[in-house]
Amino acid sequence: MLCLHSLFLDPRSFDSLAAAGAGRFRFIAPEFLGQAGRLDEAGSTVTMDMCSDDVLALVDRLGLRQVSIIGQSMGGDVAVRIASRRPDLVDKLVLMGSSARGESVEHLEEFGAFVDMFERDGFTDEVVEIVKGILFAASVLEDPERQDVHDLWSRRLKELSPKLAHAARGVVQRESAVALLPQITASTLVISGTQDHARPPAWSDEMFDAIPNAELWRIKRAGHSPLIEAPDIVIPFVLEFLSRRQHGDDRSS
Repeated sequence: MLCLHSLFLDPRSFDSLAAAGAGRFRFIAPEFLGQAGRLDEAGSTVTMDMCSDDVLALVDRLGLRQVSIIGQSMGGDVAVRIASRRPDLVDKLVLMGSSARGESVEHLEEFGAFVDMFERDGFTDEVVEIVKGILFAASVLEDPERQDVHDLWSRRLKELSPKLAHAARGVVQRESAVALLPQITASTLVISGTQDHARPPAWSDEMFDAIPNAELWRIKRAGHSPLIEAPDIVIPFVLEFLSRRQHGDDRSS
């Protein structure tokens, strides 16, 4: 199980999934070029194709002949490129808070200015609050019983480096991958939070419609990061999906 993380997050965002699936699956969660512990490996914009090449190089170094991919947000951007380029490699695909579109024209300038802001000022309290508003649904952030989300991710986001800007520009400036979707042969689960403003539900519908063997699961109590926002329902569902047989399964999508 190849776990590809979101921008602003890191492989630790899959810890709960890996713990729940321990003994059933082998989880591999690499860090993307220009993020987490690999900040100094990028001196300019890191594109989605660069990340795809980098992940595939890791797969080849490990000698993996077949994988399933769980991609969150940017991780999904990379996952659809890998799955379309190497359909023989990817058995199952889980896309959470993801899309295949390029960024909308109306948001390009706004998001670009935000990247300039944290590259200049760092991850101040103001920037951290903006990022939390992107990553998590308002209903989660306003729920006093989910203080864990505030505490953990406020701390982790404040630790981020302004050097993350190179990776962030790659996400903001990503090219559309919609035309690649029909080439994906992997059995695919698309998970979309109804409160996801970064990658709206309509963008998930587009992937569901274009990927030949796909199913769509909408979650009312989640936004952009379903695995973190609603782990009690998302983790069991994802593990059940990953356990299904690719061929001969009598359940239809």
